[in-house]
Amino acid sequence: MNIRVVKREGAGMGRQIGAYVAAVAAALVVGAVLLAIQGVEPLAFYQRMLTLGIPGNKYPFRILENFIKLFVPLLIVSTALALAFKMRFWNIGGEGQFILGAICASAVGLKLGESLPRPAVLLVMALCGLLGGGLYGVFVAALKVKWGTNETLLTLMLNYIALYFLQFFAETKGDWNFFLDPASARPKFIKFPVNAQMLTIPLGPFNLNLSLVAAGVICALIFVYLKHTKGGYEIAVVGDSPSTARYAGMPVGKIVVRTIFLSAALIGLAGAFYVSSAGTLSASVTNDVGWTGIVVAWLAKLNTAGIVLASLLITVLQFGCQSASTTYPSIDANFANLLQGVILFAVLAADFFTRFKLVKQSKEVA
Repeated sequence: MNIRVVKREGAGMGRQIGAYVAAVAAALVVGAVLLAIQGVEPLAFYQRMLTLGIPGNKYPFRILENFIKLFVPLLIVSTALALAFKMRFWNIGGEGQFILGAICASAVGLKLGESLPRPAVLLVMALCGLLGGGLYGVFVAALKVKWGTNETLLTLMLNYIALYFLQFFAETKGDWNFFLDPASARPKFIKFPVNAQMLTIPLGPFNLNLSLVAAGVICALIFVYLKHTKGGYEIAVVGDSPSTARYAGMPVGKIVVRTIFLSAALIGLAGAFYVSSAGTLSASVTNDVGWTGIVVAWLAKLNTAGIVLASLLITVLQFGCQSASTTYPSIDANFANLLQGVILFAVLAADFFTRFKLVKQSKEVA
């Protein structure tokens, strides 16, 4: 007997959503088993994780502020990567583009933070983060258009170049290296001036990070761009068939370069937002957001609204597990990565079996 994959008929949205919910629930059951093996009460751990450790905390608003600092970069990076993926351009360089954006924004913040008003400094930091990430990504796009190079390998390798570039600044002391604190005996990144730190909106004891508002606006604009503009239509056509796009008279090369610049620039902007919110550069500035953003984009099927929900879920997992691990020392904070991987495979399996089915087929006798 042969097994053949056949597309299912009538796989509606309701059925797919139900399958995804069941997949996430199954993944949580697997996580519960792993927790029980280590002697941890699963329900108590999940409650602590999903509530972010807020109940019983003296400063719950601080937890929400820190949560937003992790959520905003993931949301922007995932949205930006979806732009490239819709065009079948496999941008695996989110880490490097984020780092370049963070470095450029940090340089501006440290140099201009004490000489310009705060809004002006933050605006220039954002613009430099945009350019830093955008130029790092468009370099690969230009090579792809001109010589047909493999963007997956190039963006992947450029991640490590950016990482080692950051490590060079992090570990090399000298009068020229203004990123480091001269008063520290060991290499340590210096704190930004107040004017280079992200603006917040006071809401009682809670300070709403302005980058969250900016991220919401970016997602809304990208949604409109993809659904209701000529540029968004061109991305869809080029992604489906570059040959068809050329036949229709579309400038495929320009569309690729333009879209990848936009994608990488938004990732660089996320890096600028993160360092201005953190108030300093760091050797682990990305928190692996470039890799996690790929997971989020695919979990959401490159849908902007879905990316918001998936980003929220993954951030809750990561931040909540870190909080829960302080209560349960036997559980490593990286348990979130394990659970995230299980959820991803479960959702991918659910997605496959809602769209396809396996059919037994008898071998034809000659």
